[in-house]
Amino acid sequence: MLAFVGKLGDPEKGGLELEMFREHQALYREAEIAAMHDVPGFIRKAQQIYGYQHFVNDVGGSLCELDEPGVIDLLEEHTLILYIKVTDEAEEQKLITRAQSDPKPLYCRPDFLQEQLAAYLQENGLQYAAQMDPDSFTRWVFPRLFHSRIPRYEEIAKRGYTVTSQEVAAVRDEKDFLALIETAIARS
Repeated sequence: MLAFVGKLGDPEKGGLELEMFREHQALYREAEIAAMHDVPGFIRKAQQIYGYQHFVNDVGGSLCELDEPGVIDLLEEHTLILYIKVTDEAEEQKLITRAQSDPKPLYCRPDFLQEQLAAYLQENGLQYAAQMDPDSFTRWVFPRLFHSRIPRYEEIAKRGYTVTSQEVAAVRDEKDFLALIETAIARS
């Protein structure tokens, strides 16, 4: 999926030109929305066909970017929403550094992309996106995207539960995970 989304920038360096990138972003958004609508069916299949008691819907960070009415309602109705909050600067920096060390394709809201692309081009004295190094742009935009998503994540978290990144790091097995969920529910 990430290979399809691609990175914006110079095609000779593996990037996609702007219009193709926007098309891929729009198709990714549609697929992500469709996948969230499939969650209730996946839960039923997991239970009925495979006998699984639990279903974990480990959504991508782009869930908060979809801006699609009803998606969060559907997830709230069929799943327990769990927000993993990064609570200190060291953890935040570790996450950003990891993402920048091996830049992967990212989904961005169209308005965010437009704003950040203009800033990057101006900051780097470039005229258009095809002049950009795809990895350099992805490294540059990731911290901005991360910070822009926090209020969106926190809004979704109001409809579920919150745990910290330190609490998640301490989970070693199913028992620890279930205990963490119980703690999160008891806190709210």
